[in-house]
Amino acid sequence: MLKPIIASAILIGTTTAFVAPIPLTARDTKLHLSNNDLTRKNFIALTTATIASTTLPPPSSALVKGNAPPPKKKPEEGERKCRNVEECQEMAEKQEAARQQAALQDAEASGIKPVVVGGTKYLELESGDGVKAKEGDSVEVYFKVLKLGKRSYDGLSGEGTVVFSRGYGLEDDEKVAGDHSFKFTVGNINVIQALNDAIPGMQVGSLRRISILPQKGWNKNTKQCDGGPGGSGAGGDLKTDYVVVPTATMVEQEACFDKNKLPFPQTYAQERRMAQRFDQSLIMEVRLVNVL
Repeated sequence: MLKPIIASAILIGTTTAFVAPIPLTARDTKLHLSNNDLTRKNFIALTTATIASTTLPPPSSALVKGNAPPPKKKPEEGERKCRNVEECQEMAEKQEAARQQAALQDAEASGIKPVVVGGTKYLELESGDGVKAKEGDSVEVYFKVLKLGKRSYDGLSGEGTVVFSRGYGLEDDEKVAGDHSFKFTVGNINVIQALNDAIPGMQVGSLRRISILPQKGWNKNTKQCDGGPGGSGAGGDLKTDYVVVPTATMVEQEACFDKNKLPFPQTYAQERRMAQRFDQSLIMEVRLVNVL
């Protein structure tokens, strides 16, 4: 602050040397003012203006100096954060579905073909290196039952929405993955037929995606509940080489829901979701955890 003031004083001293006396007016003479008084008045005004112009920054400098702030970035799809439990679960399901779809595409690209055993079709998404399961073994698995996605053309492809699961940490009673599992004996008549068909030959650590037709899942195998050709129902699912064509159903839905088949939903909400899907073709992803 000292340098601007000294500079101002030098400037003022230099400037005042050139200040010429101002001619007196009639009013100045009447007030008894001399040329020295006017020169002093002019000097004070000039000094004030000089100090102000020297010490204060130009107002425009603050507006033009510096860089403009960067534009705000829009959040990318991958950076989106969930705001509540429902959104977090939905995001987790979408990410898992995308991972599964990528694994399915990799399997198809590598030339791995679906296998059909006992009328059940499955695809091995990931190979394991553990003990191989066979009929009669007690096994432990994690699974997800999913409804078919809109782009599913063969009963196995496409993204699916989870109906109920065990072992993946997606349910209310599972805090983390691995909290619960499903244990059963391969070939048990109380287990859905599709699972009994697809487990034999599976190694510990492997992952298979199984196509579950209604009659090999939770739909009662009675003539009344068979909505296809030859059945007494007036609708159901017409299966044509694993391409599912939904048709109208005239049978009471709950009457055909076999609640004795395993695995079965653990909560009321899961059971309600399953009650709306049991008579449709579903997907089941199974990971063999252990052969007991």
